[in-house]
Amino acid sequence: MKALRKTVAGPGVELVEVPDPQVGDRDVLIRVLRTGICGTDLHIDAWDDWAARTVRPPLVLGHEFVGEVAAVGAAVTDVRPGELVSGEGHLVCGACRNCMAGRRHLCVRTIGLGVHTDGAFAEYVVLPEANVWVHRQQIDLDVAAVFDPFGNAVHTALAFPVLGEDVLITGAGPIGIMAAAVARHAGARHVVITDVSPYRLELARKVGVSLALDVRTSAISDVYEELGIKEGFDVGLEMSGRPEALRAMTAAMTHGGRIAVLGLPAEDIPIDMARVVTHMLTIKGIYGREMFDTWYSMSVLLQGGLDISAVITDRFGYLQHAEAFAAARSGDCGKVVIDWTRPTVS
Repeated sequence: MKALRKTVAGPGVELVEVPDPQVGDRDVLIRVLRTGICGTDLHIDAWDDWAARTVRPPLVLGHEFVGEVAAVGAAVTDVRPGELVSGEGHLVCGACRNCMAGRRHLCVRTIGLGVHTDGAFAEYVVLPEANVWVHRQQIDLDVAAVFDPFGNAVHTALAFPVLGEDVLITGAGPIGIMAAAVARHAGARHVVITDVSPYRLELARKVGVSLALDVRTSAISDVYEELGIKEGFDVGLEMSGRPEALRAMTAAMTHGGRIAVLGLPAEDIPIDMARVVTHMLTIKGIYGREMFDTWYSMSVLLQGGLDISAVITDRFGYLQHAEAFAAARSGDCGKVVIDWTRPTVS
């Protein structure tokens, strides 16, 4: 089969022929239809310090996908050939304390699809049945392909109650924009998102944020009077991983404010701990999705009318993978999707 593979330690990936994956008794073989490019894939392609420490080539990349079940192992009971599925890319041990307690997203031995084991940038991918999410309702294939990052957005946006609250989001990447759409759909009073990219701020406006703020030219406090915010924001969603963003968010929270942090920093972040203490702020780290509560919430949100399709801005065929990666790396895009059923997309 064709696969996009990191063949050697170093920059770049190659489209090569590799053997079809083997299917165990509890596994599901999936014919990949579309995949989304994640920041993790960009790190592996660039072969930065994190990738060099984490990835062992050869490796097929990719963990955001939608596909059709091609075959199932002998012990698979609830997934059937022909069904449309996405997959949870965090593979857990099933035996640690958190797994046994039903908190699989906290597994201490989690490994990543497309990071530690061959992933979905290929014509076929294999996943354990326990990691397969069957789409029971009609869904756009592009949206289904980005269920993994959509899950990050939902997990973060709903980490704290947002009904009637003023929500601040720092970082208007695709996940931040999807989180803004979720918070608005879930009843937030105001949703303000910040970034330095005019393209992505404009994309955020398309999903209905109250304000999209360029922090190069405006301060967060400048929006208080316009929106009628008296004491600061109630809920913060930090999506950028930038030290200045977390510090600005901490300064903008009301007493008792709650912050969910998804953005992964590349360096230590000093913050005003005195303010955290005296304002009694809560800071919660978010990683991935809750299995499978978040996945259920995603499907229900879409069934309830949430539309995230505007976040998907670029589509390529599998032969155009270099162009797809370049588009994703440029930042002037939302989510970038590769169609594995077509060599090129005009």
